[in-house]
Amino acid sequence: MPLISEITPLLIISKLEQYDVVGATALAVVMLFISFLMLFVVNGLQWWAANRHGARAAGGGLS
Repeated sequence: MPLISEITPLLIISKLEQYDVVGATALAVVMLFISFLMLFVVNGLQWWAANRHGARAAGGGLS
C-alpha cells in the first residue's frame, strides 16, 4: 500500500526510477546515519550492562 507499508529500499529504488538521484542519496544517507546511531546505542548498552554486571560480580569494586 503506497505511503503506508513502503520500506526504505523500495522508496530509494522508486526515486532512482524517477531519476531523482539527489532524493535517493538523501534517503540512503539518512538510513546510514540511523544505522550507525543504532549500532552506537546497542554497543553503549552492551558496554554499560557488562560494566554494571562486572562490578556487581566483583563485589562492587572496580573491575
